[in-house]
Amino acid sequence: MSNKRVVLIIGGGIAAYKSLELIRRLKETGVSVRVVMTEAAQKFVTPLAAGALVGEPVFTDLFDQAREFDVGHIRLARETDLIIVAPATADLMAKAANGLANDLASAVLLATDKPVLLAPAMNPFMWANPATQRNVARLQADHHKFIGPNEGEMAE
Repeated sequence: MSNKRVVLIIGGGIAAYKSLELIRRLKETGVSVRVVMTEAAQKFVTPLAAGALVGEPVFTDLFDQAREFDVGHIRLARETDLIIVAPATADLMAKAANGLANDLASAVLLATDKPVLLAPAMNPFMWANPATQRNVARLQADHHKFIGPNEGEMAE
């Protein structure tokens, strides 16, 4: 993966803390990582922590005047080799499956023509919900790939 470019979209679930380790591991293999964080993700992990690991500011706002003057969300969507969504929350997957683009993360997902890898992380009842499974099926039909979810300790 050396010399590859990845956009990591961090969704707003308790598993967001694992994204910091993912950043570290990607960087160790020579991958250039840019980070997009949802508003909810920022409740679990700070942009400062993620930015310190990637060595540049994290992208958080679709309407950031300093970065959107050149349609930054389109550049993020196109100037990458892969988009990873981890954790991929039920909310973020629903937005992507239905073509919503009301925040930076969902706008990047809608604007990309690059491969997307989703790592779902949520409560098992949310994962098993028919609505979530419909969204997963739609995302798979749109050629998005999935890794997981795995079972593990939950925040209950």
